[in-house]
Amino acid sequence: MLSNIQTSQSCLSSLVGLPTAPAIVDVRTPDDFNADRRLLPAALRRDAATVESWADPLAGQDVVVVCRHGHALSQGVAAWLRHAGIAATSLDGGFEAWRNAGGLLVETKVLPPGGTSGRTVWVTRTRPKVDRIACPWLIRRFVDPGAVFLFVAPAEVAAVAERFAATPFDVDGVFWSHRGERCSFDIMIEELGLRSDALDRLAGIVRAADTARLDLVPQAAGFLAVSLGLSQMYDDDHEQLEAGMLLYDAVYRWCRDATGETHNWPAGRALA
Repeated sequence: MLSNIQTSQSCLSSLVGLPTAPAIVDVRTPDDFNADRRLLPAALRRDAATVESWADPLAGQDVVVVCRHGHALSQGVAAWLRHAGIAATSLDGGFEAWRNAGGLLVETKVLPPGGTSGRTVWVTRTRPKVDRIACPWLIRRFVDPGAVFLFVAPAEVAAVAERFAATPFDVDGVFWSHRGERCSFDIMIEELGLRSDALDRLAGIVRAADTARLDLVPQAAGFLAVSLGLSQMYDDDHEQLEAGMLLYDAVYRWCRDATGETHNWPAGRALA
């Protein structure tokens, strides 16, 4: 934090992708947004002029407001949110400073439109194992925190997608699916512009586990074992997804911050 009214680039970057990340609200003007239609990870697009009408659902969350430069527009919206009892700050330097610093940005041109609730809706096969947990985790942590995921019989995915305006993933013949040796998680990272060292490392583990090439990375066999164990523990796919979110949060955090750390045992030998 820079103060109680602004958040620094480095502070926000350290929180992006974590379950403790603040809600990010992009209030750039239409002209500024059209000049670069990418968004900060998991950011919501909102109209600054109508802040009073959309503030309530943010109650109880930490919020970072983003405009082009981090000046009057985002600071004014953040001040209004604080007036409404919401812990809100503006991003120091705004969207342009974040972009110029190489911060992660989501490509919106490939995203499906939000439904009547503003949330994206996705559909895939029932009984997920690896890819069908990895993709929802990526979407909720980096794209759309409120995304809805429907799990249905494989033969019904296409019909459900059409009838409920849902986007199919991890099934044959659709955009968000395997391509060659890459799994659906790889494709989402690439198409959404979310390449980073941590996500690339996680993608390697997911790819190895999902395609049964356990020799690709040392973590693959253990990751697959835990994923299959979760699928045995839960009959309900949504309960399994919620449990899987914690698994992916933990492995992502290892990929980002702990790959150089080891477990010291025996303790006496480590101390010596």
